[in-house]
Amino acid sequence: MTLPDFRYEPVPFADLLGWADDDHWAAFVAFSASAHVVGGAVGRAEASASGVVTADQARIFFEAHFRPHRVVQTRARGLLTGYYEPVIAGSLERTAQFTVPIYQRPGDLENVVAESERGAKSSGLTHVRRTARGVEPYATRREIEEGALAGLGLELCYLVDPVDAFFLQVQGSGVIALPDGRLMRVTYDGKNGHPYMSVGRVLIDEGVFAADQVTLQRLTDWLRADPERARPVLWRNESFVFFRALEGDHAVGVLGTPLHEGRSLAIDTAFHALGLPIYAVAPGMAHVGPDGLRRLMVAHDVGSAIKGPERGDVYFGTGDAAFVLAGVTKHPVTFFVLLPVEP
Repeated sequence: MTLPDFRYEPVPFADLLGWADDDHWAAFVAFSASAHVVGGAVGRAEASASGVVTADQARIFFEAHFRPHRVVQTRARGLLTGYYEPVIAGSLERTAQFTVPIYQRPGDLENVVAESERGAKSSGLTHVRRTARGVEPYATRREIEEGALAGLGLELCYLVDPVDAFFLQVQGSGVIALPDGRLMRVTYDGKNGHPYMSVGRVLIDEGVFAADQVTLQRLTDWLRADPERARPVLWRNESFVFFRALEGDHAVGVLGTPLHEGRSLAIDTAFHALGLPIYAVAPGMAHVGPDGLRRLMVAHDVGSAIKGPERGDVYFGTGDAAFVLAGVTKHPVTFFVLLPVEP
């Protein structure tokens, strides 16, 4: 892709700080999970990988089939954040305790853009409502929470806390711990199409927090402390996500393949193709290692807030430990995209 303020600049693997010390086998496993779905030159590279069984062989595979390219851009400084899969108490039935519904995708919801492009094209409507008169914008977050979907039988399950429901939508997937001990994994199944607005950004702009003070934990605590104060802030984000139950033991990305903890990356498809390996260098991420993050990841996902050529969101896994890592990840990053060597 060629854009006025963005280009790929070929570099040798020797320029990738920490390349030799990475766990190339973990990166290879993540890459192999989606290469057959992506196809093209990426898929052809994976098709030759039957003999890769060790970390050294995985490194040799990447070096043989790809060439690293430094992302050169003037749009914005590179930024890496994190996301995770929360585990939340919930119920399939509405009770006095569980009153906050999580909704399935409505039958009249229609995509305007492909789900794989919803992040890249999120400045406008990505989904609409199909009516007898044509299409129109879907109900906003506020309208849905005030009853726009009531009586349609779309409730998938119920949670206790509206803040939990909000962040489940932000993360895009989660595990619902039911009262009988069963676990139900839920995953993104469309959204109402309205642009995403960061409530953290809203609170920064309103002077509640300084930009360097906002973590996921601090934001969650502020919202829970006063539900009446929080509600209009949450409504500022008009985007609303719908879910479906998911079989299996892993969250999935936009390609429908399992996400890999610490190796799956959400990117902006306006700049990078899904399925590509991307080597990220973020020296400030001391919470993942003494040298920060120096890691080969794979473009497995997208997100409405992930916009720009050097903008990424690392998937950290499921549960409280992943929440901690994701919540404090907001660091400058340098991207090296591995482009396949054409035959």
